[in-house]
Amino acid sequence: MKQRLLGKKGFSVPDICLGTMTFGEQTSESDAHAQLDFALNAGVNFIDTAEMYAVPPRAETCGASESIVGRWLSRQSRDKVIVATKVAGPARSLQWIRSGPPALDRANIRAAVEGSLSRLQTDYIDLYQLHWPERNQPMFGQWQFNPDAERECTPIRTQLEALAELVREGKVRQIGLSNEHPWGIMQFTRLADELGLPHVVSTQNAYHLLNRTFETGLAEVCHREQVGLLAYSALAFGHLTGKYLENPAAPGRLTQWPSFGQRYTKPNVAPAVSAYVALARRHNMTPTQLALGFVRSRWFVSSTIIGASSLSQLQETLPATHTIMSPEIIAEIDNIHLQYTNPAP
Repeated sequence: MKQRLLGKKGFSVPDICLGTMTFGEQTSESDAHAQLDFALNAGVNFIDTAEMYAVPPRAETCGASESIVGRWLSRQSRDKVIVATKVAGPARSLQWIRSGPPALDRANIRAAVEGSLSRLQTDYIDLYQLHWPERNQPMFGQWQFNPDAERECTPIRTQLEALAELVREGKVRQIGLSNEHPWGIMQFTRLADELGLPHVVSTQNAYHLLNRTFETGLAEVCHREQVGLLAYSALAFGHLTGKYLENPAAPGRLTQWPSFGQRYTKPNVAPAVSAYVALARRHNMTPTQLALGFVRSRWFVSSTIIGASSLSQLQETLPATHTIMSPEIIAEIDNIHLQYTNPAP
């Protein structure tokens, strides 16, 4: 695995990260531990989870992914594994998480990190991320900012100061964001500079062939502020494998939980997927190889997060990330992108 530095004063991570949101829902604990073993043996020692996982979220499985990772982590050399997790933000109707959760204030962030440390069976978290912003902004399939949706929220300074306490106490090594926009990243980095507080080293955002919105504003901001992208949904919930073109009822998260794929119900998704699948086949690639090879090839992607519902799926997916993208293939991808620009933002 290639190693890439996160942030101005962060640490190096492999350019592939194992995501765990299926653990405890689609993926049993025994299979999850087999995936973790397989990934670690392949050099993927970067593991991403969250307090709200498994996904789709429900009370019965909340924290299950962290607990499964924690029981595996307790048998490892802790300093050989990089563990990332996240605190859930408000306004998502997750009533089983701290009664809301109502805010990303100091009390909620501290309660969340203590819960994660307990489930992960560790005394520190390598990368602690805010899962989504507390403030009003478009996310999870929304694509327009609506000022009429403004609401009270915890000031970013207060959030950053709460995270800084955790860093000083040694409970968190580095801090990051997720599902962020340029304004939010600039506020966090500006306040860190002005107040001498920790810099965010990463943002975990969706990035794939159907959603390249990161490239327009966030790429410049993250480059200049030295914030790495942890790219998730590289296969667009399975769409970019092409399986739903051939069989709309193919097994997967989107057929098991149809409402979960709101990002992929927009009109140009199917034509764009068809074009990318045809491109892959012209170059004797699988659609999975094209999709994963593309994300990993991008200069601004610090690590590509891949997830699997089974060990056999991971054994197929992980090698596909190493697919080499020639300049000619990238040019053809860009031509399709200009025709079907960000059909699933």
